[in-house]
Amino acid sequence: MHLPPLYRVEQEFPAHPIADVPAAVRAQFAAFDFAGRITPGQSVAVAVASRGTHDLQDLVVTSVKCLRELGLRPFIIPAMGSHGGATGPGQAQVLRGLGISEETTGAPLRASMEVVSLGRLASGAEVFFAQDALSADHIMVINRVKPHTIFRAEVESGLCKIMAVGLGRQIGAATMHRHDLAQTILPAARLIMARAPLLCGLAVTENALGGTEDLALVPPERFAENDREFLRKAWALFPRLPVEALDLLIVEEMGKDISGAGMDPNVIGFWRRWGGEKRPFYKNLVVLDLTPASHGNATGMGMADLTTERFMALVDRPATNLNALTSGAFRAAMQPLTVKDDRQAIEAGLSALPDPGQARVGRILNTHRLGVFWVSRPVAEELAGRPGLRVGEQTLPLSFDQEGRLQPYPR
Repeated sequence: MHLPPLYRVEQEFPAHPIADVPAAVRAQFAAFDFAGRITPGQSVAVAVASRGTHDLQDLVVTSVKCLRELGLRPFIIPAMGSHGGATGPGQAQVLRGLGISEETTGAPLRASMEVVSLGRLASGAEVFFAQDALSADHIMVINRVKPHTIFRAEVESGLCKIMAVGLGRQIGAATMHRHDLAQTILPAARLIMARAPLLCGLAVTENALGGTEDLALVPPERFAENDREFLRKAWALFPRLPVEALDLLIVEEMGKDISGAGMDPNVIGFWRRWGGEKRPFYKNLVVLDLTPASHGNATGMGMADLTTERFMALVDRPATNLNALTSGAFRAAMQPLTVKDDRQAIEAGLSALPDPGQARVGRILNTHRLGVFWVSRPVAEELAGRPGLRVGEQTLPLSFDQEGRLQPYPR
């Protein structure tokens, strides 16, 4: 099949990343009023999520140091719902893969799936919470604030969600999803704040280029307010493709460290996960690789139309199924049409077109890194001259090695 050559496109995004993240965290601790909240010698459970937050190691390591300087005894716990196969060792492994360990942080890492029921909401949803967090004198949560991949609300992914879902472990996460996350996160967070020893939360936003744009250390009574404020910032910074229609979108990699949905449906089209209006409409989507930090959890692969045997060999089916069962998004774990290699997948994605050489094709690294992407000539002509975009003049072919694997482009 004659495949179209692709043009490099650079996309400008508003980005003012924090130059020294550890210094910014220290400044937040210095400004926080701990008076009357702590006593030297007390323990602090530092709850860390599994998302691929850009400066996660700096955020956690510096927070641990600051807590120690206050005379407290911090230890790390996972706050990731059912990730890591819903086992303590699995979740500890996920954190280590993100650079969070006893060696890197200097704090003990405790990982357990044990939970305690804190009561029920008016909706009937039972709120579960990590037992190891409740065993501490204080709890600190760290999380990135961003648009969610399932619902729209005034509070989505952030400090409230990490408490209600992440620290609910598998059973708590499943319960929150069953009762509609958009309606349960805030009431659950309020219940947790009333019954758990929350000390503070470190919230961060990221820009479209991946850097930490803003961060704030806030007391629990300001979690919801800060989540709302940072969500507005996150939407303003959110990366998208400036293309409404493609015949084929090639996604080089997906993974839990990129998005909770593997591929962010806010980029590839919400309809691929939940149905609805097909906008943007990328007719066929090929996904080629699963990130190592996913540990085989391929939740989100069901949003792709095509993949390869190489991709499927990386999939941990029990871990993927458990994540889908917990979230209730069964479609996310469905297996795309699987062919031998990258070449066959891309050719299959274009096979229904009368002239594949004239197809509208896009190629991205993943749904989080969209500062540089590649498009075929019809799309390049459409984008040429648009503000904030630079379309290159030279082309590179869609070429493959002897095993049929797509050759990487220079970035």
